[in-house]
Amino acid sequence: MAHGQSHAEGLWALIMASRIGAIAGAVAAGVKARGLSRSVEVFDRARWSRDEASSWQRRIPRLFGCNFAPSTAGNQLEVWQAETFDPVTIDRELGWAATLLGMNSIRLYLHDLAWQVDPTGFLQRLDEVLGIAASHGISVMPVLFDGIWDPEPRPGLQRSPRPGIHNSTWVQSPGAAVLSDRSRWAGLGDYVAAVMGRFGTDDRVVVWDLFNEPDSFNPAYAHRDAAHKRRLTAELLEQVWDWAVEANPDQPLTVGVYEQVQHHPERASRVARIAIERSDVISFHCYQGEAVLHQAIRRLGRYERPVICTEWLGRPVSPVRLARLFAAEEVGAYAWGLVDGRTQTKFSWTSWYRRDRATRGWFHELLHPDGTPYDEQEASVMRGASPRTDLRSPP
Repeated sequence: MAHGQSHAEGLWALIMASRIGAIAGAVAAGVKARGLSRSVEVFDRARWSRDEASSWQRRIPRLFGCNFAPSTAGNQLEVWQAETFDPVTIDRELGWAATLLGMNSIRLYLHDLAWQVDPTGFLQRLDEVLGIAASHGISVMPVLFDGIWDPEPRPGLQRSPRPGIHNSTWVQSPGAAVLSDRSRWAGLGDYVAAVMGRFGTDDRVVVWDLFNEPDSFNPAYAHRDAAHKRRLTAELLEQVWDWAVEANPDQPLTVGVYEQVQHHPERASRVARIAIERSDVISFHCYQGEAVLHQAIRRLGRYERPVICTEWLGRPVSPVRLARLFAAEEVGAYAWGLVDGRTQTKFSWTSWYRRDRATRGWFHELLHPDGTPYDEQEASVMRGASPRTDLRSPP
């Protein structure tokens, strides 16, 4: 920690470094404490063989899209609850994704509480969004659970975003109370069975992402996270995977690795090893520059399965021009995110402890709320890297 740096700043520096793979020494030092050796043996426990995964990849276009929430929603519950569900905005913004940026897929966060409160309505709304996306030539990667940001989700009216703060209302799924109580996990299994039972043979769904960053450490909420979160999420992740395998969807299953993706992610945690061992297709997050991204693709390619980057684009380190690298490597990629809105992710991670300067450029996001590109040259790069063949020149 630098001299004079506050405790909060130091914690955020650690999580940021962890997310972009810049603290190899720190991760290696923590391996022993997490019960892993430096030479972790990785077993192939995927539901699909490598040949089946490769066959799936040949049948679909290269995935090119974004992590999507409509600009009118600040978290997953606002996306899916009946009171704030906004299909008009979803339709408009997915149209921009397709025509202005050349996207053909989105990564879409669900939430177990939205299903629990209104199972029928939730599934109907998800079906509607899948239809809207398909009308724009866009497939969907649903994300069933999420391990980062606020660990105390509550259904109903959501609080307003804190001005200038990145993802200030985003919520975990499940929350800390459920994660800490194994007797409540069966209800999560019912949720997985209901969603996959309804959409497991739906060709509008292209991949299932079972759990986003399950064991992620978040200093902003560290005092409210479940005790022993890493151990609990590793146990829950195995359960989630078993439920998903039992549902036996037509689409592949994955969970993204996000620590040390360019070196030895299997050593980072039990969760990372489970993700690598059980994923039908390998996915990862990388908010680092070209050299590290290239190393990550090469490293994860050693597992001889299709590789997808499910989170990237954090200016200035992870810029839009990296879309060309994904295209050259034939690697699927989902930027974060699309339209500036209530998630406020145009502000940086560090906005939690230090407000972004007025002159600082956007961190995430590609479009203003009226559909105008943040940077027309960036939009041109995205279109140029797109696998779509139905693009027209912008007006």
